[in-house]
Amino acid sequence: MLIGVNTFRLLLFDNKIYSVKNMKKQKLAIIGASYLQLPLIEKAKEMGYETHVFAWEAGDVGEQAADFFYPISIVEKELILNKCREIGIVGICSIGSDLAVVTVNYVANMLSLTGNTLHCSLLSTNKHEMRLAFEEHGDPSPKSRLINNEADLDCDSIAFPVIIKPIDRSGSRGVSLVNSFDELAEAIDIAKEVGFDKRVLIEEYVEGAEYSVECLSYRGDHNFLALTKKYTTGIPHFIETAHLEPAPVSDAMVQKIKEVVFHALDSLEIQNSASHSELKISESGDIKIIEIGSRMGGDLIGSSLVYESTGIDFTANVIRIAVGQEPDLGIKQKKRVAAVRFVFSENDINVLRLLENERPYSVLEKDINPLTAGTVKDSSDRFGYYIFAGDNIEDIVRYLPD
Repeated sequence: MLIGVNTFRLLLFDNKIYSVKNMKKQKLAIIGASYLQLPLIEKAKEMGYETHVFAWEAGDVGEQAADFFYPISIVEKELILNKCREIGIVGICSIGSDLAVVTVNYVANMLSLTGNTLHCSLLSTNKHEMRLAFEEHGDPSPKSRLINNEADLDCDSIAFPVIIKPIDRSGSRGVSLVNSFDELAEAIDIAKEVGFDKRVLIEEYVEGAEYSVECLSYRGDHNFLALTKKYTTGIPHFIETAHLEPAPVSDAMVQKIKEVVFHALDSLEIQNSASHSELKISESGDIKIIEIGSRMGGDLIGSSLVYESTGIDFTANVIRIAVGQEPDLGIKQKKRVAAVRFVFSENDINVLRLLENERPYSVLEKDINPLTAGTVKDSSDRFGYYIFAGDNIEDIVRYLPD
């Protein structure tokens, strides 16, 4: 009988336990090699897995961090499947990437590993199909229409303002608020340019404070982890400027959010994965689901903030689910209020300097790139971030954007 324990195993023989350090490690496939996947690669190695990472070769950090790296684009699912079959993986996963979800679930299904269905991949990565699923199952979300170009629109029927977005991107890429017919053509062109599918959604604009919800699902059982308050640039592109956990809302509202999100997870057929739900809450308490991804939230929410604010190791649980193990929701450290602030300008760096002067022990991590001229158009254009935490929300919110 073999019992896996971290980076080595124990052999039970004749009622005695022997350490066998040289036995082969179980092999885990990870889709993507960017900085988003680095926490996943490092956690997998910490848990004793041999990491096999797939991505287009671009000099990303995951290429060096992996035990084995394969220069295969994450969309080449057949090539990745063949290599994973050859390797003999026990699971496949990714974090923070909608594009990787399709390949993760495809390989998992073809190799009879734990994952979501191929239909779930479609529903949770194609925003049009997601809207149709929400409408069919009665989940509260903005009304929307699929369009190929401006000619598809009956402009007399549009109630401005509206949101224009690609159907298959994340990170605020290609998202615009449009207030009049004169702005439509440019917004559609922007969304089509960054989208892979080249079709876009025209969507009802919903007022309200923005939040995101992190969950873990295993065999259809959903577990709420954290509610995050989002700070954005607002009109017109709504790029995230910061995130705060736990979000300062009432227990009653958290319970209402859980009920709405869990129902929507079922609508999208999310069974075995992390999930990241984005929603808005109006002043009257009405909830609208903006979108849901069947993966951990990016922007350092899942990989950093959840652990700091809940004590639950979200990243480790993504791996546990991928290899067919029940999530471990045990609290590993003291819960704190945690936040990440992103760098757009010198003002954000000045706030970091103030934070380091007043509460240097609060700063957990920072990564700042040189500022350059130009406008930040989506999350990939930001100049870095810093993560900080404290025992009280008052210690943290004063360092967040207004």
